[in-house]
Amino acid sequence: MSNKLYDEVPSLDLADFTEGNAKEKANFVNSLGEAYNSIGFVAIKNHFLTDELTAQIYDVIKKVFSLPDEIKSKYEIEGLAGQRGYIGKGKEHAKGRTTGDLKEFYHIGQEVTDGDSIKNQYPDNVWVDEVPELKRIGLEVYQRLEKTGVYMLRAIALYLGLDEYYFDNKVKNGNSILRPIHYFPIDKPDEVPADAVRAAEHGDINLITLLMGASADGLQVLRRDGKWIPITALPEQLVVNVGDMLERLTNSKLKSTIHRVVNPPRELMGNSRYSIPFFMHPRSEMDLSCLKECISSDSPKAFEDITAGEFLNQRLAEIGLKK
Repeated sequence: MSNKLYDEVPSLDLADFTEGNAKEKANFVNSLGEAYNSIGFVAIKNHFLTDELTAQIYDVIKKVFSLPDEIKSKYEIEGLAGQRGYIGKGKEHAKGRTTGDLKEFYHIGQEVTDGDSIKNQYPDNVWVDEVPELKRIGLEVYQRLEKTGVYMLRAIALYLGLDEYYFDNKVKNGNSILRPIHYFPIDKPDEVPADAVRAAEHGDINLITLLMGASADGLQVLRRDGKWIPITALPEQLVVNVGDMLERLTNSKLKSTIHRVVNPPRELMGNSRYSIPFFMHPRSEMDLSCLKECISSDSPKAFEDITAGEFLNQRLAEIGLKK
């Protein structure tokens, strides 16, 4: 267990893992493990998403979110529990809260193209007729972030003492989600509920989250000593954090760190903020029972057995997306 307290998110070079020699690879694994034990976040350079694609996806989602509400609402599909397409303003709230977050978002999910029967579990993606380039650019970003996530999970597996490829078949055609988010302008702050924030403090549901540089400040992570630390993803970096599923699997050896997106100063409330996280999920049948490697007399088993699909459904109900 690392007792180091970081004042900022540590930065690592994924090329040390993907292309480095044995020593560089081992150093990457150890540094990643130390960061995930203490702050739960790292910044990664030399991943598989290009700066050009990042700029393109931001341009595209700005077009989507600038459409009139009555057009966007065409892409909010009943019965999908918000798993594909548009999700309107204030629909989602943090677990344990009822006030909706000050955001709207769009979900792009897995496209199964290899005949895997898991395709039957996933709703089709919903594409926006008015912004046709969303499909091509959105799917390319999805696939490059997913590839980066596979390598991150390989490093995590080695840190946990597992086979390097432990996660590979569990995340192949996994239920991952690319979520472009628009924290919309608040022109009349006095008319917003007093406790409403852009995203209230929460842990992510999934295995790991990969976040490209956001368009404005506001993301903060809660350090173990109770201090909130601001997080800024540099343009060429991805911020990668541990989610609740990985915390369960590792019996809290790896921490799903609580984070939030705070409101800007009042004079900046009229500005938009955009953010595009990629939530990496396994296949729904993945067993999240605590790994025996992570259970000891000092760390007794802390979580009941559950599958990824069962856990996801439980959490979607808790955050208001599933009735």
